[in-house]
Amino acid sequence: MSSSLILFMVMRLLALLPLFYLIFAGSFSFVQPLCHDDESFALLQFKESFIINQSASHAPSAYPKVSLWRLENGDCCTWDGVRCNENTGYVISLDLSSSCLYGSIDSNASLFRLLHLQRLNLADNHFNHSQIPLGLWQLSKLTYLNLSESALSGQIPSALLQLSELVSLDLSSNPLSLQSPGLRGLAEKLTNLEQLHLVGDNITSTVPNSFANLTSLTSLLLEDCGLHGEFPSGIFQLSNLRLLDLGSNPDFSGRIPEFNRSFPLEYLSVKSTSFSGELPNSIDNLKSLSTFDVGFCHFSGSVPPSLGNLTELIELHLTFNNFKPWTLSWLHKQTKLIILDVAKTNLYGNIPFSLVNLTQVRFLQLWSNKLTGPFPSWLANLTHLTDLALGANELHGPIPTSISNLVNLQSLTLHSNHLSGTVEFDLFYNLKNLTDLELSVNNLSLLVRPNTTTPREKFKVLGLSFCGLSDFPDFLRSEDELEYLVLSQNKIHGQIPKWMWSLSKDTLQCLEMSNNFLTGFEQAPDFPPWTNLRVLDLSRKELQGSLPVPPPSIYVYYIANNMFSGEISPMICNLSLLSILKMSYNNLSGFLPGCLGNLNDLLILSLQGNNFHGSIPQMFMRGSKLRMINLNQNQLLGPMPRSLLNCTELEILDLGKNYINDTFPSWLGILPELRVLILRSNGFHGVIGEPLSNFEFPKLQILDFSNNSFKGKLPSKYFQNWQAMRIIDVDRLKYMHAIPGFQIPGRIWSARYDYQMSLTNKGIETKYWKIQDFLVAIDLSSNRFDGEIPEVVGNLKGLHMLNFSNNVLVGSIPSSLANLTNLESLDLSLNKLSGEIPSQLAELNFLAFLNVSHNRLTGRIPQGKQIVTFESSSFDENGGLCGSPSSKKCGHVGNSSLPPSTFEEKQISKSSIEFGWKVVVVGYGCGLIVGVLIGQIVISRKIDWFINTFAIDQPTRRLVNWKGRRNYIQFSKIFL
Repeated sequence: MSSSLILFMVMRLLALLPLFYLIFAGSFSFVQPLCHDDESFALLQFKESFIINQSASHAPSAYPKVSLWRLENGDCCTWDGVRCNENTGYVISLDLSSSCLYGSIDSNASLFRLLHLQRLNLADNHFNHSQIPLGLWQLSKLTYLNLSESALSGQIPSALLQLSELVSLDLSSNPLSLQSPGLRGLAEKLTNLEQLHLVGDNITSTVPNSFANLTSLTSLLLEDCGLHGEFPSGIFQLSNLRLLDLGSNPDFSGRIPEFNRSFPLEYLSVKSTSFSGELPNSIDNLKSLSTFDVGFCHFSGSVPPSLGNLTELIELHLTFNNFKPWTLSWLHKQTKLIILDVAKTNLYGNIPFSLVNLTQVRFLQLWSNKLTGPFPSWLANLTHLTDLALGANELHGPIPTSISNLVNLQSLTLHSNHLSGTVEFDLFYNLKNLTDLELSVNNLSLLVRPNTTTPREKFKVLGLSFCGLSDFPDFLRSEDELEYLVLSQNKIHGQIPKWMWSLSKDTLQCLEMSNNFLTGFEQAPDFPPWTNLRVLDLSRKELQGSLPVPPPSIYVYYIANNMFSGEISPMICNLSLLSILKMSYNNLSGFLPGCLGNLNDLLILSLQGNNFHGSIPQMFMRGSKLRMINLNQNQLLGPMPRSLLNCTELEILDLGKNYINDTFPSWLGILPELRVLILRSNGFHGVIGEPLSNFEFPKLQILDFSNNSFKGKLPSKYFQNWQAMRIIDVDRLKYMHAIPGFQIPGRIWSARYDYQMSLTNKGIETKYWKIQDFLVAIDLSSNRFDGEIPEVVGNLKGLHMLNFSNNVLVGSIPSSLANLTNLESLDLSLNKLSGEIPSQLAELNFLAFLNVSHNRLTGRIPQGKQIVTFESSSFDENGGLCGSPSSKKCGHVGNSSLPPSTFEEKQISKSSIEFGWKVVVVGYGCGLIVGVLIGQIVISRKIDWFINTFAIDQPTRRLVNWKGRRNYIQFSKIFL
């Protein structure tokens, strides 16, 4: 080869050298550097500080990511959950979420040697209630930190404020508290935050206005944090905010403002807060909104039809608000809607056909409204439905057979409507996924085939009261997963069959069989076998024998209005979870077990109408939760137990119709919640003295001391102090009640227990199945009170009933009684009152009953549109009275003698009627009728016919909350 050719080739190689260098250098640069040894060791050391426990993580996809971390596996940058910087090899991201890690973590953890870490996710592990380690401040480059659901506890440390680069912080679902720093500190120091999630943490603070300065914020989740105060409305206007959840903070208030331009909000929830006001008409400017949840708040006004323009909606929750009556006519564009929950929102009218466009809907909650019309057959076109709740409305007509098309249906709630007709149970039984069925309180006649063997899901909830059943449905024999079974108000007769005791032994939580024609047990076990039973209702039957003792799991035990006899077994006292014990109107006898005081969670104790005798034991323990005690109509004697002072939550105490011998229990005046005190027909005696303070009986509004032996002057000082009797609040159409409840896995059970009492109203002893919240009454009749009626009685302006009859009162009727503008019943008969009837009484427009007979009154009877309607007997035996409605004309002199009015002769006022009922028509044009006066009846032990005939039972609501669902099922219940 010539020298010139060699020279040429050398020159070409020299020219290509830079290109080779570039190619080599470039290819070398794509080789990622290996993980640094010190960081590999730190990661392995962190792994070794925990044990792997599958129960430490709850996500279905959880697995131990660290299980393959080993030095021999080479580069740690390739380990599961680890990501390194491509240029430097430093670990910048560690994701060990749902890795089944169990153990403690502290500030010395090797994790904090990963100084280049930018993202750290340790969510869904179990760190054994460690505190958040202070060593976090060393990770100064962190932009993302997720420690949610990791069993951390204690105070959120101020060291977090040093992580100034944080963009996302999630500490949700830990028992953590936030005090120093508070929310204000987070907002002022972590100004780059885009995501702040503190769901379920214990913040207990207000939300500062400075949160409105976090302009980068896209997600703010503060559900169930104990927030209070008012939410700054400016946060709603943050231009990047997409997710906002403030729900389940009951003391947290605010209003949803108008949105005058488009905002990117996709998720907005203020459920179960005190937010109020009207929903904004401009809500449709949130065009991306997919979830809108304002359920269980205090919103009012109109439901804006502009909601109909939100076509991206997937979930709409308006339930339990006080909206004006509205319809669903605007709802037809929401073709993506999956959940529609508008229960108890004053919805009225027919269910609109436009809902047929909601082809994706699965949960349709329309219960507890005023919907009318027939059950729409076209609902069967919504074949994705899993939960359909139409209960507590006014729907009528038959249940369409087309419902059989809803093959995905799991829950169907139709109770408390006017649905009628004969229904084959197979219509529901053949829906193979149906587990919850509520048909109670309709006019249905349910036909159940003797043998039903179709393969299907087992029932969990069956509400079949008022369904015309005459026998126990045979298909129940094979149901072994029932949780709630309601067979009340049917025509089931005979004995409870033996196989009922093996029904769903491990799962049954509620069994109601009241108001049937059952006479006993085919074979009664010593203890019902249901290990998880919470509610047992066997009331209003003809069951007899000794009292069955429910299992220790019981919360509510109704066995009233039967013929059980014997003593209360001391085993009852082992039912430590019991909240309601109702054994009234049986033939039970013996002494009251003192161990009843050991039932620390007992709210309602009703033992009236039995034959208990002896003294009431000192059984009420410190910390008692009792709200109602009813021992009326027994044979109890002795003094009142002073241990009642431990019942600081007591609202109703009824010891009437016993043989209790005591003086006025002024010591009860310190009970802060006592509203009803009934001591009638006992042996109470002596003078009612003066109160020791101005604050005794602060909430007392119903007092019945009639038919005792009290003497002396009427208690004017108490009249002066009883502030609750001065309140006029007729707008509160509420009733005195308690709401016992309990939570079990997957469900929440609650029931409304309406308080009841008997009271003499308009001369007749009347049973109040409900007591209106504003009812105010005083009955001191048939005692030995003397002296004059004090003028101060006229200050008790809330009074509806006042009865001073059958005493030895003298003097005139005070004109101040004319101030009692809500008074409906006034009885001053059988005294020694004199003078004229004050003319001002004619101005009492609500007065429906007046009795001043058997006194020494004189002069003209005042003329008024109420008084002239009364019977003349209301004014009898007053020799000097004249004018209508008396038959005696004014100016006519008669020789009628004055009637006797001594205590010894007061028995002439007492009724000896012991059974039956009587309606007394008094007056006309009167306004408010006190309470829910179902009928004015003379109380007896034989009230079943009246109750069944006139349907005075009052249904109440229960809410059962499925875990993982937005479904509420109402149960009908009768509390008598």
